[in-house]
Amino acid sequence: MTMTHRVRVLCLIVAACLAVARPASAQDMGNCKTSKQWTLDRLSKDHWKLIGQVEIYCDDQSFSADEVEGFNDTHRMIATGNVVFTHGTSRIAADRMDYNTQTKTGTFYNATGTATLKDQSVQRPGQPPTPKSLFGTQEPDVYFYGDKVSKIGNEKYKITKGGFTTCVQPTPRWQLTSGTVILNLEHYAFLTNSFLKVKSVPVLYLPVMYYPISKEDRATGFLLPMYGSSTIRGQTLSNAFFWAINRSHDATFFHDWYSTTGQGIGTEYRYIASLGSEGQIRFYNLREHTAEYTSDDGTLTTTPARTSYQVQGGLSQRLGKAFRARGRVDYFSDITVQQTYHQNVYNASQRQRVVNGSVSGVVGSWNMSGSYDRNEFFYGTTQSTVRGGTPRILLQRADKPLFGSPIYFSVSTEAVNLLAERKASGVTVDQGVARFDLFPRVRFPFTKWQFLTISTSAAFRETFWTEQRDPITKLNIEDPINRNYYDLSAQITGPVFARIFNRTGSQYAEKLKHSIEPYLNLQRVSSIDKFDQFVQIDGTDVVVGRVTRVAYGVANRFFRKPGGGGRSRELLTASLGQSYYSDQKAAQYDKNYQTSYGSAPSHYSPLTLQVRSTPTDTLQAQFRMDYDTKFNAIRTMTADGSVSFGDWLRSTAGWSQRRFIEGLSGFNDPTRLDHYLNSATTWKGWSNRLGAVFNFNYDVRRDRFLQQRIMGYYNAQCCGFALEFQQYNLTGISSSPVPADKRFNFTITLAGIGSFSNPFGAMGGGSGSGY
Repeated sequence: MTMTHRVRVLCLIVAACLAVARPASAQDMGNCKTSKQWTLDRLSKDHWKLIGQVEIYCDDQSFSADEVEGFNDTHRMIATGNVVFTHGTSRIAADRMDYNTQTKTGTFYNATGTATLKDQSVQRPGQPPTPKSLFGTQEPDVYFYGDKVSKIGNEKYKITKGGFTTCVQPTPRWQLTSGTVILNLEHYAFLTNSFLKVKSVPVLYLPVMYYPISKEDRATGFLLPMYGSSTIRGQTLSNAFFWAINRSHDATFFHDWYSTTGQGIGTEYRYIASLGSEGQIRFYNLREHTAEYTSDDGTLTTTPARTSYQVQGGLSQRLGKAFRARGRVDYFSDITVQQTYHQNVYNASQRQRVVNGSVSGVVGSWNMSGSYDRNEFFYGTTQSTVRGGTPRILLQRADKPLFGSPIYFSVSTEAVNLLAERKASGVTVDQGVARFDLFPRVRFPFTKWQFLTISTSAAFRETFWTEQRDPITKLNIEDPINRNYYDLSAQITGPVFARIFNRTGSQYAEKLKHSIEPYLNLQRVSSIDKFDQFVQIDGTDVVVGRVTRVAYGVANRFFRKPGGGGRSRELLTASLGQSYYSDQKAAQYDKNYQTSYGSAPSHYSPLTLQVRSTPTDTLQAQFRMDYDTKFNAIRTMTADGSVSFGDWLRSTAGWSQRRFIEGLSGFNDPTRLDHYLNSATTWKGWSNRLGAVFNFNYDVRRDRFLQQRIMGYYNAQCCGFALEFQQYNLTGISSSPVPADKRFNFTITLAGIGSFSNPFGAMGGGSGSGY
C-alpha cells in the first residue's frame, strides 16, 4: 500500500470520528488524532480494520480497543478487545462495541461505566456554594454495568441485566440491580422489578424505582419505602413520592399500607416565597376496615371500619412592607385515631383541634389585626368545648408620649364574635356572643433612680355584650348588657441592693454580681355590678370589681462576667411572690397563677417560687412551685432542664406534679391529679455517622411508662439505615383494642435520596422530606 493510499484511508477514519463529535467534512480534521501503533487492513472500498493498540481521539469523545472495524457506507464502527469509550465525564469499558457514528448511538457488551456529575455544589441566593455531602444528597459519581449497555441518546443508556450505584468504591456498599434500567445521566434512573443489594446481599425488592441523578440538590422521584410493624396496625409499608416543583415549591405524596387495619393516603405541600414568607400544608386520609384482635386470655376484640382524616399546616406571608398574614391548622376528624396511631406523644395526647388565621400590620402608630380562630378542646371522646373569635378585629395604639409630656397614652379597641359551645353526645349548647371593648390607658413611669423604679397607670374600660347570662340557668338571654370600670395601678421595683465580687484570674467568673430586687404592685378596680350576668368566656369577661390587689415579692439575681472581657451572663434568678385580694372571689380569676381557675375563693394567692439557672452555655434548668398558705400544702411543682456536651450529646428532662389537698376545691379530686417525668437524649458519634435517640414519658402516680422510644442510625459514605422501637401504653383509652402497642420501623437511605417520616410520626418526625 502506497503512502498516498494510507493517508487517504486515515482521512476516512478521521472523518468517521468527526461524525461522532460533530458533523464535519472529510477535509476538516478538527481535534481528532490517533496514537499508538496499529495496522490497517483494507477489506473493501468502505470496509476497513485497524489492528493493534488503537486509540482515536475526537473532541470530548475517544475510542480505544485492540481492534476497530469500520463501515463507511453505514457509519458503523465495531471495536473488540479491551474497548474503552469516553464522552465528557462518562467512561465505558467493554469486551465489544457496536457504534453508529452518525446517530451517536450504539451497544456495549459485558460493559461497565462511570459518570461524574459536573456540578458538585449547591448555590443558594445570597450564600456561598455548599459542597454536596456524601450522604443524604448527591454523590459526585455514578457507576453502572450490564450484559448490554446501549447508548440510546446523548446522555441516556439502556442497561440489560445489570445495575448501577452512586457509591463508587472498589466494593460498592450498595447497588440497584434489574433486568432493565433506563439511565439518563444527570437526570434519573428508572428500574422495574429491581433489587436493592447491600454488600451484594439482596435486602429489598422494588417493583418500580425512580432514582434521581441530578446536579441539583433536589430532584423528583420515589423515596425509599419504610417497613414497620405494630400490634394494632400489623405489618406496615410506607411509601412516598417527592415532586421538586421548582426551587421554591415541592410536594410529597404518601401511601401507607397496614396489614391489619387498612391503608392511608396523603400529601404535603411546602413553599418558600421569600425570606419570612413560607408555609406548608399536609392532608392525610385513613381508611380502616374491620379488624380482630385476640388478647392473652383468648378474648376476641373487633374494631369497626372507619374513615378519618387529619390536616396540619401553617404559613407566614408578608403582605407588602407593613402587613403580614399568618395561619395555622391542626385538625383531626377522629380523636381516637390520634390516640392510637400517633407515635409522637404530643400528638397522641393532643385533645385540641385548631383553625386560625390573621392579618396584622402597623399603620403609623397603630397596630391593626383581623383574625379568625376556632379552638375545640375534647374531654374524653364525646364531650368538647369550642372557643374562639370569628372574626376578631383589634386596633391598638402603643404607648406614646402625650403632647410631649412624660405621660404615656395607649388605647386598644376590639370587636369580636366570641364562640362558646359545649358539646356532649351529639347535643350542642351555644353560648356565643358578640362583644365590643374599649380600653384607654395613661401611664407615668419614674425611672430617674437606678435603685428604684415606679410606674403608675390609670385606665378606663367599657365593654358591651349583645347577650347576657341568666344567673340561675347559666344560659344566654337575648338582652344586651354593658359594663364599665376604672383600673388604677402602680408597679414599684426597689429599692434594689447590689454588690459586685471580684475574682481576679477566674475564667469562669472574673466578676460576680448579686442583686436583691423587692417589688410591690398595687391595683384597684372600681365596682362592677351584675358580675354573674356577664357571659364569661375569657379573661376580659371575668374581671372582679370593687377589689384591691396587692402583689408583692422579691427577686434574687446572680450574674457572672467571664474572664477575657466576655459579656455578663445570668447565673441564677430566684423569685418569691404572692398576691392579696380584698375580695376573695378575685383569687379564682387571676391569670398570673396557673392554679387559679377552679380553685376556692381566698384572700391570698398561692405563694409562688420560681428559680432559673444557667451555670454554663450548655447547662440550664428552671423550677416553679405554687404553695397554698391557707392549707399549708404544695399545689403544683414543675422542673425542667437540659445539658449538652458539644455536638455529640444533648439531654433534656422535665418533671411535673399536681398534688392532692383535702378540702381544697380543684385539688381534692384524685382523678384530676397527675405526676409525670419525661426525658429525651440524643447522641451523635464519629462525625454523625452513628447516632441514637432515647426518650420516655413516665406516669409516676400510676407507676407506668406512657411510652418509651429508642431510635438509632448509621450513615456510611453513601448509604445508611435507621431503625426505631417504641412501646406505647394505651391503658385507659376505650377505643384501643390492646393495652399496649409495640411499634417497629426500619428504613434505608441512599445517597441522592432523602428520608421521610409518615404522617403519624415514624422515625421521630411528622412530615415528609425529599431528595
